[in-house]
Amino acid sequence: MNNQDEFKFEITKNYGTISEGKGGWNTELNEVSWNGRDPKFDIRSWSPDHQKMGKGITLTRDELIVLKKLLDESGI
Repeated sequence: MNNQDEFKFEITKNYGTISEGKGGWNTELNEVSWNGRDPKFDIRSWSPDHQKMGKGITLTRDELIVLKKLLDESGI
């Protein structure tokens, strides 16, 4: 892997654990900065040391607000 292909991330804020999984992996809501960009809201599973991650979804603040509104309106 060359420097152009390097993938960097930083969890800038942890909001909490959504669910606990096998081997200490937890699904969490965090703000994550991907490759030095502004942090976005992120829901995905993380290893206990936060060095490995599973598939997830990344949302802007506006997208998260719309998701919350949809969930509230649906009664979930």
